[in-house]
Amino acid sequence: MKQLYTLLESATFLRFPELYAALGIEESRFQSARQFNKAIAKRAPDIVLAEFRYGFGNNYAGVNISNLDVSLYALQRHAPQAKIMVLADKTEQPHIPKLKALFRIDTVLDLPCSKQSLKSALQQLNQEGMN
Repeated sequence: MKQLYTLLESATFLRFPELYAALGIEESRFQSARQFNKAIAKRAPDIVLAEFRYGFGNNYAGVNISNLDVSLYALQRHAPQAKIMVLADKTEQPHIPKLKALFRIDTVLDLPCSKQSLKSALQQLNQEGMN
C-alpha cells in the first residue's frame, strides 16, 4: 500500500478516504509542518499532498519563499523518491514557478480541489512510475 502524507494547514480541503482506499493509498494527515517533518524523518512517504502559501510578509524571514520550503528540503533528504503534489489557490498560482525553481514539484492542483481532479492526478503519477 502506498503511503500518502497530506500537509493541509487549513480546514477547507475535503477528506477523500474512499478515494485513497480505492487507489491502494493510506493517508496520514498533518496540520503542521513540524508534525509532518517529524513523520518523514521516521518513515518516508510515497506521495505528498501539501497546501502552498507564498510568503508575502516577513513570516519566512526572507530566506524561504513559502510555507513549504523547510518541509520540501526535509523531503529531499529523507524521501527523495516521493512524488510531490501541491495545492494552490488561484491567487497563489503566480508564485509556483519560484517554488519549482528550488524543488521538484510533480503536480500542482487548484484550490478548491475536486475529488475527480485529485483522482486524475494520483492516477497520472501512478502511470508515470510511482514506485
